[in-house]
Amino acid sequence: MAKSSADDEELRRACEAAIEGTKQQVVMSIRVAKTSGIIGIAGKLSRGAMAKPRVLAISTKAKGQRTKAFLRVLKYSNGGVLEPAKLYKLKHLSKVELVTNDPSGCTFMLGFDNLRSQSVTPPQWTMRNVDDRNRLLLCILNICKDILGRLPKVVGIDVVEMALWAKENTPAITKQQANPQDGPVTSVAEEGEMTVTVERELVSQAEEEDMEALLGTYVMGIGEAEAFSERLKRELQALEAANVHAILENEPLIDEVLHGLESATNCVEDMDEWLGIFNVKLRHMREDIESIETRNNKLEMQSVNNKALIEELDRLLERLRIPSEYVTCLTDGSFEEARMPQNIEACEWLTNALHGLESPKLDPSYSNMRAVKEKRAEVDKLKTMFVRRASEFLRNYFSSLVDFMMSDKSYFSQRGQLKRPDHADLRYKCRTYARLLQHLKAREFANELRSSTKASKNPIVWFEGLTGLNQSVNNADTSAASEAYAKMLTIFIPLLVDESSFFAHFMCFEVPTLLPPEGVANGNKAGDDKDDDLCIMDIDENDNKSGQNSADIEALNESLHDLLDGIQEDFFAVVDWAGKIDPMCCISMHGITERYIPGQKADAAGFVRILLDDLESRISMQFSRFVEETCHQIERNERNVRQLGVLSFIPRFATLATRMEQYIQGQSRDLVDQAYTKFVTIMFVTLDKIAQTDLKYQDIMLLENYASFQNSLYDLANVVPTLAKFYHQASESYEQACTRHINTIIYYQFERLFQFARRIEDLMYTITPEEIPFQIGLSKADLRKVVKYSLSGVDKSISTMYKRLQKNLASEELLPSLWDKCKKEFLEKYESFVQLINKVYPTESIPSISEMRGLLASM
Repeated sequence: MAKSSADDEELRRACEAAIEGTKQQVVMSIRVAKTSGIIGIAGKLSRGAMAKPRVLAISTKAKGQRTKAFLRVLKYSNGGVLEPAKLYKLKHLSKVELVTNDPSGCTFMLGFDNLRSQSVTPPQWTMRNVDDRNRLLLCILNICKDILGRLPKVVGIDVVEMALWAKENTPAITKQQANPQDGPVTSVAEEGEMTVTVERELVSQAEEEDMEALLGTYVMGIGEAEAFSERLKRELQALEAANVHAILENEPLIDEVLHGLESATNCVEDMDEWLGIFNVKLRHMREDIESIETRNNKLEMQSVNNKALIEELDRLLERLRIPSEYVTCLTDGSFEEARMPQNIEACEWLTNALHGLESPKLDPSYSNMRAVKEKRAEVDKLKTMFVRRASEFLRNYFSSLVDFMMSDKSYFSQRGQLKRPDHADLRYKCRTYARLLQHLKAREFANELRSSTKASKNPIVWFEGLTGLNQSVNNADTSAASEAYAKMLTIFIPLLVDESSFFAHFMCFEVPTLLPPEGVANGNKAGDDKDDDLCIMDIDENDNKSGQNSADIEALNESLHDLLDGIQEDFFAVVDWAGKIDPMCCISMHGITERYIPGQKADAAGFVRILLDDLESRISMQFSRFVEETCHQIERNERNVRQLGVLSFIPRFATLATRMEQYIQGQSRDLVDQAYTKFVTIMFVTLDKIAQTDLKYQDIMLLENYASFQNSLYDLANVVPTLAKFYHQASESYEQACTRHINTIIYYQFERLFQFARRIEDLMYTITPEEIPFQIGLSKADLRKVVKYSLSGVDKSISTMYKRLQKNLASEELLPSLWDKCKKEFLEKYESFVQLINKVYPTESIPSISEMRGLLASM
């Protein structure tokens, strides 16, 4: 009999190495074949089932007073090394079943009660022969009996035959005495005997003695199995006949049992019928419940929607509600000083109500509601009525107040002498009604100015997209927006200055006048043909003090702020509107604003100076936002796919710069130069990053784009110093890229020639020229080989160099200048090479410089 794999010590050591670190001891290891298909006729595998080589290893692990047993499945890796595949605990082994389809009896299945999917057929294990099968199964059964105290169910295997096989194949062994709690006791066979190892006998000694005693009662020996079997059969038949007789004797009892079973069957049938009826009723009830739940869900959703609708309508009604006290105040209220807080409060409510009924504060879906339209009409009516009443009151009130001051001589003279009128009361009255005047201001001019200017709604994107820009249309739209802003400043700034100056004179603030009186400018005296107000201001001119002036200036600025605050929003709206049409407008608007700032130096124009400063800051902020967005557009080119030739943002920048120059006015030069610096810096950085993505074409990409940058900005660089600086920077980068690219082409074609020259140059630092021909690799024979390899057919090599220069160049117009540079660079290198050879190898002849110059000139 062939040696079993269970006795393979090398296999056991491989298994122990595979489970190293688990503190488990391998009891037995044996090679098997694993199949998942069904074994057909003649023990052949069915289609789709393929036997896979595996190793089954039985291992134990001592844990305290207990010992655990495992069945491990190991498979071979690609390198032929065993590695763990699956692990089963033998305490879950419930069944050992022999596969009946395999006539050899070598295939069996192991059933475990803890598998997740019991519907999946467990794998089948096929041994080489029945002996290997019995070895493994006996080992498993003995371990289950000794360690777990129970045996799994055995199906299809004769246990008695296995016990007899174990007796026949168990050699004389010497058993070791050990504590049963220390794990299974392995029997050790002496060397040279049969290699079968049985851990424990299937039938114990006591059971064997009981069987011998049983056989002794039949006066038979242990070897008379056939006679014993025949006797047992006869006794079994006699026992069955006795059982049949006993059954026939108990017929009345059986009839009674059958009658009871029939009654029970009838009850069960009745119960089944009742259950069927109940099932139908329950199904109908379930359908009714589902219908009720569906209706309840709909009602609940409807209730939630109604609640949300009521809340929304309540908010809308609260917004549409007009308080009765405000209605009374706006329609019939008094304009006395004591009632002014209530009037101002009503004005603020009316303003908020008007804004609240317009988008975006009001949802557009509410705009067409009848209630909203009616309430808007009602609020407009209140506004019209209040504006008419307030305007009439203010007109009459200030007229009567001024008439009273003019008629009262005590305001102007005292004991025959003129005095400065006391405007404290008038100043108080103006401040009292200043908020009311503010609510009566109109913004129709700014709105009409924007609505009358036709402008494109599509924003201009300079460095994205594939199509070109319609410059003429954009110029028309942009010029209209710039003119609108200039018109607004031209009209409103003088009005605001006049308003501020009049207010300062009218309220007798101690501040310098906006313009000196004509008589003073001409050197005349103060009392000759002057306006009365100005003459009055000159009376106490010498009494003015710096402290009083500063206090008056502060009070004047506060009063002007109260009077004119809110009008800046109209200017901001025009600036934002123009910036959305075309950010280039910011350049011209910045220049227009700066032209107005130096003229507003008078103290009376403090509000106008602040307004112009705020406008300048807002315009600069809008233009800075445009610059940042344009830089992001340039940077996004870096993330595009591989690009060749001139990048799109190079020529587009020239168009952008030309456009920006058209909008420069006044002091806008600095603003534009800062934008140029940001644009060009990010353009050059992005160009370098794109060129570095493909090092093979890096220099070609750089020289083509730097050349395009110079060509497109040549005219502007002659007149704009900032662009001239970047023009020279691009020129230097272009020359560097050309030099690198040309050297690459030259060395590719004549690498051996110039490497030979470089080695000579390196040695000349350490030895004399006469010693160089005796160095390894630098002899005269080596020189002749290099010259023959590099300069034989030199015209073809130069022609190839020209084709390589032309091959990857997308800009054909650069080829002539690059070829001239290439010939010049090659001639300089060759001239250095000839001088070096004449110095080190004076007797060797190579093509002269004039010959090479003539050859290059003819190419």
